[in-house]
Amino acid sequence: MEARRHSALKDSIRSIPDYPKPGIIFRDITTLLSDPRAFRRAVDSLVHPFAGGRIDQVAGIEARGFILGGAVAHQLSSGFVPIRKKGKLPHTTVSIAYALEYGTDEMEIHVDAIKPGDKVLLVDDLIATGGTACAAVNLLRQIGAEVVAACFVIDLPEIGGAQKLRDLDVPVRTLMEFDGH
Repeated sequence: MEARRHSALKDSIRSIPDYPKPGIIFRDITTLLSDPRAFRRAVDSLVHPFAGGRIDQVAGIEARGFILGGAVAHQLSSGFVPIRKKGKLPHTTVSIAYALEYGTDEMEIHVDAIKPGDKVLLVDDLIATGGTACAAVNLLRQIGAEVVAACFVIDLPEIGGAQKLRDLDVPVRTLMEFDGH
């Protein structure tokens, strides 16, 4: 039953070849989000291992992590904390720079979004290189969070991002894998 459920979820992902550049297959979750059953199954599957446990906050990475993270937070009766690109949050923030394929970027969180010792679940749609997710973990830890786990709908294991998170002692939960980039 579980394998069939995840197969149906995988079928709800649209694959777009050569986007955003030649040789890349973009895994588009908007088709999963627009399918009520698939969206519900995905959220339920992300929540399941943590139901009944203590998760104080769910942190979602901009932008698809907001959609999934908000739904996961609701199901867990937890708060939701956005991790945004630099300059998008209105209050005092803490930021971290991280490497991109060509250059660097910065993300930030409100300085008071997490209380020291809060148990935080990190959520995003996809883990590829792990650069953004690892930066988010470091940012959360910088303000005192205990990152319980990181959850993603999709893993691209050949790229190695999930392993980078595990190397930071962050358990990783994914719902499906796709080959390639």
